[in-house]
Amino acid sequence: MDNLKESIDEASAAPGETNVHRLERRRSERRGEEPRTPAHGEVEARATPQSPFEQKSRQTGRRVGFKRRSLLRPVLFALLPIALIAGGYLYVTGGAVMETDNAYVQADTVGISTDVSGMVQQVLVTDNQKVSKNEVLFKLDPKPFRLALDRAEAEVGSTKNDLLAMQASYRNVQAQVQQAKADVDFNMTNFKRQEQLLTNNFTPRATYDAAKNTLQGSQQKLASLEQQLDGLAANLNGDPSAPIEDHPRYKDALAARDEAARQLDHTVVHAPFDGIVTNVPTLQPGQYLAASTVAFNLVSSDHVWVQANPKETELTYVRPGQNATIEVDTYPGVAWSGTVDSISPASSSSFSLLPSENSSGNWVKVVQRIPVRVRVQNAPGKPPLRVGMSVELSVDTGHARGLPQFITRYL
Repeated sequence: MDNLKESIDEASAAPGETNVHRLERRRSERRGEEPRTPAHGEVEARATPQSPFEQKSRQTGRRVGFKRRSLLRPVLFALLPIALIAGGYLYVTGGAVMETDNAYVQADTVGISTDVSGMVQQVLVTDNQKVSKNEVLFKLDPKPFRLALDRAEAEVGSTKNDLLAMQASYRNVQAQVQQAKADVDFNMTNFKRQEQLLTNNFTPRATYDAAKNTLQGSQQKLASLEQQLDGLAANLNGDPSAPIEDHPRYKDALAARDEAARQLDHTVVHAPFDGIVTNVPTLQPGQYLAASTVAFNLVSSDHVWVQANPKETELTYVRPGQNATIEVDTYPGVAWSGTVDSISPASSSSFSLLPSENSSGNWVKVVQRIPVRVRVQNAPGKPPLRVGMSVELSVDTGHARGLPQFITRYL
């Protein structure tokens, strides 16, 4: 009786459970494995009936997914050649712009100094102040230089008086020479007369000796005056009648006076060009400033350029005069226009203190960098450019990359 009841229960079981069991058994038989008896919970999970709405939704989702997959594949195959053609076109027509980020803003920079030494009397600028050309920056104590100028002017007057007195002496000695020549002529005539009288015994020997002595004295005096006259003429630059202003001594005195005036003028230091002063606090009133010592620095605000250092392999088609675009890291979104001004004739390493020795046995090839100077066109309203700012430089060479060499070889 119990066995009959169990058979009825098994027969009344859900058909889904029997189908699942048979499916599992068939799969196991195909694989050559022992049939696996499904667990009670697994059977219940698989045998859970689904509503008609859920079954319809699942079937609809499967159809939509299949349709999408069926359309995506031909679209991708169609876009692939288009992408290859577009990429090839961009490659062939590209490469006309040389770009480098090894570039920095540069400007005329000068260390402000003066060629005279003295005490700093006044500093008229502050740090980072914008100044104009010829604006006074600082002053030295002018008193010692004024005294030197007065001394030099006095020396000019003294030299002029000395030269005038020398010219007068020359004229005086010149007159004495003329008189000495006349005396020599007279004494020569008297001597010859006495010599003739002595020959005829009409005059005593003493008179003859006196006439001879007088002649010799006048001749010696004339020779002395002529030498003195030559000395005066030499002191007067060989031309006693020339103007005093052309005499070397007078010119030397004038040069000394002008030098003193120049030194006095250089006690007031002016800005050589428009710019911004920096490091001004290093100079204070009362400080002794030696000649040619840098007081502070002046950076130009007008003459600004970009110093780029691209690789030598990037300069193949870069030429002076080509247009450039300059973007500064400090000002995102702002661009400046520029022009390639010049290209250095040597690499940066050629000017280093210890240049590379390429003839050594440990030589390693390194791509060199060639400095390129780009002139910046300062447009009104643009932010200020400061020395040392990092720059991204783009130069339009106008030369496209073209087809690769392995293709052009066969064309």
